Amino acid sequence: MLPLLVLFLFQFLLSACGLQPVSVQAALQSPATDDYASRIFTPVSSRLLRSVCIAATVNGSTTTYVVSSSGNRRVGWMGMGFGSQMANTPMVIMWLNSDGSVTLSQRSATRLVMPTVDSDPPRVASFSSGASVLTGSTMSFAFTIPSNSDTRQSVIYALGTTTPSSSAVDAPIVQHIDAGTLSLDLTKQVSTSTTTSSGSSPTSTGTPGSGTGTGSGSTSIPLRPHQKVIVAHAVFCTVGFLLFLPAGVFVARFMRTFVPSWFQGHWILQWGIAGPTILIGIILGIVGVGQAGASHLDDNHKRWGIALFILYLVQCAFGAAVHFIKKQNRTRRPPQNYAHAILGLAVIGLAFYQVRSGYHEEWPLTTGRDPLPSGIDVLFWIWVALLPLAYAAGLVFLPKQYRQEQEAVKVRRQDDEGNFNLKQTSYQQSRR
Repeated sequence: MLPLLVLFLFQFLLSACGLQPVSVQAALQSPATDDYASRIFTPVSSRLLRSVCIAATVNGSTTTYVVSSSGNRRVGWMGMGFGSQMANTPMVIMWLNSDGSVTLSQRSATRLVMPTVDSDPPRVASFSSGASVLTGSTMSFAFTIPSNSDTRQSVIYALGTTTPSSSAVDAPIVQHIDAGTLSLDLTKQVSTSTTTSSGSSPTSTGTPGSGTGTGSGSTSIPLRPHQKVIVAHAVFCTVGFLLFLPAGVFVARFMRTFVPSWFQGHWILQWGIAGPTILIGIILGIVGVGQAGASHLDDNHKRWGIALFILYLVQCAFGAAVHFIKKQNRTRRPPQNYAHAILGLAVIGLAFYQVRSGYHEEWPLTTGRDPLPSGIDVLFWIWVALLPLAYAAGLVFLPKQYRQEQEAVKVRRQDDEGNFNLKQTSYQQSRR
């Protein structure tokens, strides 16, 4: 089952440029004019991308953007940015104050940290009260900004449930709970035959998953360079930790009672093949984080990843010590042998946790994209079930292994006794 998972991930990597990880629903609304275009994009099929809808209306030299909530989250603040990732993207963040006023704050961030006020933004935005809806469960914040030459725009968006403590443009904001990326096609002409269900401007009534116009479609955002690196990181680490390491374990578990040279295959898989594969995966992860402008070791997945890599190195060194440093007069299996086996199983168990947290939590949370298809999860859990069952099947060889070890002890004793008698005879002859 894991080979299927690996194949799926490799296909994901190879077809990255054509992948469609983010689905959007488009609705064409409101009367059309020669230079008037509007498109509403609504993400669907994602637990992280269902709280925000964005509408863009181009009218000559200005463009009006409306950021609307779907009503399934409390709105503390909402915002969007002109780019495909958070780092170095101009953002417009808005929130409703207790006195009924709205704060519009233009910000930016060099990496994945709280954005700070941009005193000189590329384009100055102004709040549009007429296109905003400040009451009800589906709140909307609108702003107008000078148009640029883009016909297709990649934008990011976010929603936080905690309202900033003041109306100041530089007020601290609590981290978003929902975030994502969208691609806006500003060349689409709006329909002349439809309006919104309430008869108002199309930019104030869009809700996730339910377009009210006549047209619909989907689009996708190609993977960014750093996201492709992260996909490669996932493939290498998954293959190294969940394919090569278990293969080395099974060589030790199944072959040691039949093939005297089992250790050679064990260490080649565990160190010679898995080692470089895992190392490449770790390096790619570090490079991907750096390219994204994010912080290293700032969340559990990154910290556990480094800890797991260190634990793997410790396990390899421990295994070498167990194999090469032995008491010649031992009569039973030493405790360190059991400790090595238990630690090895713990490394693989932690690797399962780490792999799933990577594709199930870290990927959608840090990229804003949809989680991977459910088929990946199915294959993952099948592999989780199969590995312990296969290892348990290998335990039937334990009695044979123990008998072989006891026989080896007897042979060593006989050899030692024979050598002792030979030495004693030689000593007696030398005294005559």
